Amino acid sequence: MKDFIMIAIGAVFGANARYWIGSWAAQKFGIGFPFGTLLINFSGSLLLGFFITIATERFSLDPQWRLLISVGFFGAYTTFSTFTLDSIQLLIKGQWFYGLFNLFGSTMLGVLAAGVGIWLAKNV
Repeated sequence: MKDFIMIAIGAVFGANARYWIGSWAAQKFGIGFPFGTLLINFSGSLLLGFFITIATERFSLDPQWRLLISVGFFGAYTTFSTFTLDSIQLLIKGQWFYGLFNLFGSTMLGVLAAGVGIWLAKNV
């Protein structure tokens, strides 16, 4: 139950940060291009990579804090950060096929799934 609570607390802050940054970017740059999403995905990937490296390689951070921040906050802020971290970790381990498959497979399947979802919503 403690894990669930830690994740939930982090998720509240991550979801709100996503909303605030997305709203700010829309006001600042307009809505012609999803700059907010781009900024969120970039910053989430950068910060999650930084946090996980610091938490696991430089400090022995309590797993509860990792749940709060990496799963809770960044999971709600952007799942893209998890996707990119998983992919780069595979590439660093020399698992090129799996790393590239995750990068391109997730991207292609995501685009395909979004298209199918749109088609279904319009035709069902």
